[in-house]
Parts: sequence; C-alpha cells; structure tokens
Amino acid sequence: MQPRKITLLAATAVLGLTVLGSALADPVEDKLTVETEEGVMEFVTTAPAPQHLKGTMDTIYSGWLFRETETRDLQKDDFDNPAMVFVDRGVDAWNQVMGKNGESCAGCHQGPETMAGLRAVTPRVDDKSGKLMLVEDYINGCVTERMGLEAWGMTSDKMKDMLSLISMQSRGHVVNIAIDGPAQSYWEKGKEIYYTRYGQLEMSCANCHEDNYGKMIRADHLSQGQVNGFPTYRLKDAGMLSAQQRFVGCVRDTRAETFKAGSDEFKALELYVASRGNGLSVEGVSVRH
Repeated sequence: MQPRKITLLAATAVLGLTVLGSALADPVEDKLTVETEEGVMEFVTTAPAPQHLKGTMDTIYSGWLFRETETRDLQKDDFDNPAMVFVDRGVDAWNQVMGKNGESCAGCHQGPETMAGLRAVTPRVDDKSGKLMLVEDYINGCVTERMGLEAWGMTSDKMKDMLSLISMQSRGHVVNIAIDGPAQSYWEKGKEIYYTRYGQLEMSCANCHEDNYGKMIRADHLSQGQVNGFPTYRLKDAGMLSAQQRFVGCVRDTRAETFKAGSDEFKALELYVASRGNGLSVEGVSVRH
C-alpha cells in the first residue's frame, strides 16, 4: 500500500474518534460491589494515577466504568457472571490428578487460596530465575517441571481456566506492580512498545487508551486499557480472554504483524500496562463486551 493511502487510513481512524467522541466522553459514575457467597465485596475502580504517570493523567479508571449498564451488572453478582463457569473449570483442573507420577496442583499447593496475592504483583521478575514471569509462566513451570507434561498453550482453554482460578484468589487486592530494580529494563521496553505506532493505521496503544479514552470508536467506548480485570469474559467472543490475547487483537486491529502471546515483547508490554493500574483492585474475572 502506498504511503499516501496509509496516511489517509490513519486520518480517517482519528476522524472517527473525534466525530464520535462527543457522544460519550467520560467513564460512568458507579461503584463496583459484588455479591459473593461470602458477602458483598467492594472494589477500587478509580484511583489517583501512579507516580510514573504524573503529567500524563491524574486519575486511573477500571475498564468496568466504560461498559454499558447491563454489562456492569453482570459482574456485580457472581451468580450472573459468565466468567465464573471458567473459574469452576479451573477448580476441577486444580484437583485433577494429571502429572506423570500422579501429581496435581492441590497435591503441592493444597487449596487455590495459597495463590492469594500473586495476580496483584505479576508480571514480575522471579527471584530465583531472574526471568520476567506472567501468571501463565508460573502455571507452565508447574506443568512442565513438576508434572512432567508438555507446556500448555499460552492462550489455551486449560491455561485460561487455571488463570481464571488463580486470578480469583487475588480478587480485591490492590495492583502493585514493581517497576524498579530488576524490573526496570523490562518496564522501559514495555513502555517503548506502548508508545510505538504499528501497522498500516500507524497507531499505538497510547493513541486509543491515553489520548482518546472516553471517546467512541465505532460502537466501542474506549477505556484506559487497564488490565486489572483480566482475564475477562468478553461477550463478543463468548469466552475468556487473557491480556496477552487482547494485545494480539489490538495490534492486529492496526493492520500490523503482531508479536505472539507470551513473547518477550508482550510480556514487557503487560508489565508496563499493568503498572499503569497500580492502585486499582484486581477484579478476579471481569465481564467486558
């Protein structure tokens, strides 16, 4: 495609944001409280921006505040939340004997509640290996090293079921992603990717989720792109999506060749994006459209 046509496409996309932006310019005023078996849980969906975003934005918002009333209501009751089916599947997998020598997740870790807090601090640089790890990497570490099995696909159903279960154990915890020390170089790499323009539309993550959040792009109300709610049940796909999957989809929407889910690039990007949500609550498993 000729450069002039590429520029025209990008201009058209930005014009679409500008024209539709006046239709809906702000996140809604609502409070996320969830009816659970243990009672009502309250979540932080609005918080002061972390220090590293000062000068860029003052307040951070969960993506839940950018969804329609019907979608928000689904997440307010565990009985109605379609993502809970996948959490239940994760419980079954947790207790299943699947290792070559009869290992199970429960056999090593006891109950899934032992994973409490993990989702709130990942991605992180692992103390033992020195590698940048997603929750998915920790899962595959157990699958391959302790159970002697082939690694699960990064976006496979098995992986997302277990990711859903483990994320639920940190529900209500405050996101607190480390960006200094051994994480700093990865964070800088993720930040670079966040602001890099990709594809024929020459758009970056920041173009939508920083410059134009609150505006409408076609039928979608643009959020800040926070990942505190992932994994999420996406109504459009009638299934669970991980943050890694969403990154793939977003880059493809710019008409670009995308990095793979679980690649070094997307791990760094998830670290950076997750850090933009420091101060929000982990929503466990959320509902989006």
